[in-house]
Amino acid sequence: MPEYAPCPNCDCEDATRVGWTWWGGALGPALLTHVKCEECGTQYNGKTGKSNTTGIVIYTVAIIGVVIVLGAIFGGQ
Repeated sequence: MPEYAPCPNCDCEDATRVGWTWWGGALGPALLTHVKCEECGTQYNGKTGKSNTTGIVIYTVAIIGVVIVLGAIFGGQ
């Protein structure tokens, strides 16, 4: 049994975990089970086999929100 869902682009079952991305550093890909197909290079959710685009947008907006709140709390001293 493969470790990750098959690639939604080419149906290959050989994918590796993505360790770091520009949008999520190391934490984002780990939270979203972000993997990369070894055959075609498509990156997707390794659990569901679907795109992580919605998850990436939500993660990015949440992180920006946290940074803004922390900046307001600690920047106003």
